[in-house]
Amino acid sequence: MLQLADLRTKSNALTEQFNSLWRRLDLKGSKDRLDEIEKQLSSPGAWDNPDKLTPVLQEKSQLETQVDRLETLMQAKDDLAEWLTLAEEDQSTEVLDTLNEQTTLLEELLEQTELNLLLSAPEDQNSAILEIHPGAGGTEAQDWAQMLLRMYVRWADRHKFKVEYLDLLDGDEAGIKSVTLRIKGENAYGFLKGERGIHRLIRISPFDSSGRRHTSFASIDVIPDAGKDITVDIKEGDLRIDVFRSSGPGGQSVNTTSSAVRITHVPTGVTAQCQNEKSQHANKDTALQILKSRLYEIELRKVQDERQAEYAGKMDISFGSQIRTYTLQPYRLVKDHRTNSEIGDVDSVLDGKLDQFLRDFLLYLHAEKTT
Repeated sequence: MLQLADLRTKSNALTEQFNSLWRRLDLKGSKDRLDEIEKQLSSPGAWDNPDKLTPVLQEKSQLETQVDRLETLMQAKDDLAEWLTLAEEDQSTEVLDTLNEQTTLLEELLEQTELNLLLSAPEDQNSAILEIHPGAGGTEAQDWAQMLLRMYVRWADRHKFKVEYLDLLDGDEAGIKSVTLRIKGENAYGFLKGERGIHRLIRISPFDSSGRRHTSFASIDVIPDAGKDITVDIKEGDLRIDVFRSSGPGGQSVNTTSSAVRITHVPTGVTAQCQNEKSQHANKDTALQILKSRLYEIELRKVQDERQAEYAGKMDISFGSQIRTYTLQPYRLVKDHRTNSEIGDVDSVLDGKLDQFLRDFLLYLHAEKTT
């Protein structure tokens, strides 16, 4: 049964946390900048060259999201204070339950705000392109890849991010052979960048009639979505474009027309493909966007290699490194090997509750950068 004393203690602690965090935020500055942008957009001739307004409109959208987030946080703190005052006079179950809900809400909003403060790199604000590939092991590994797909889609849903399937290849019996997603939303790449690496599953296989324990692997790659507004110099002569028939189950025209497209950037060997659209033209456009994002990521990594030279030996988050183990048998535990963060509720993690791991990695990354 909920006790007022416990809720009071938690409410006071959250209020102190809010006050400490709020001193690092600048709601007034964001509102003032929004006003400046509104005046700029409404000035005579402002829309004569719409292309020049693209970065301004992007900043406006980001500021609007930030202001809305901070105002929601402030309102949650004020609501908690009001319910705490009411609970001092009325300790009914209904009031205490609502007070408990308000403490949970403020706690979640504070955690989300702190996470956003850790995302300082320019590319962090981008949407993310996430790829999943099963390791060796056939159906067992392909099933694990599909479990990871569901986990990330559920995580995106929880954060109201939009998920687009850019490429999906189904497994022969179960699971998937590969998938490429675009997860659209502010800071999606910043949140997910630490997921790059090998994810290991230990469980009793549902595909093994002998009930033996199996270890499966799947690799995750995450790159910032370059979108259509970032210029990446790609020469037409450097591209090799191959078309082929889409594979996997589908409706009419699937497997009957050569609509799938694979684009190779010959100088670097970087490839991208898309087969989810019925139109070859649409698949080509999407594949080109993915390719542009990959080349953009390569350039980012060149810059980051210099910036991370001092601590590169301490941490390896490159594609192919083992970062996390999900154990279902003989005990239940998810452990991140970089931060030593652990969660015993495996089902909730596989259902998309990844924020503790994401937050701990960003804190770890921040600590590495400052030491």
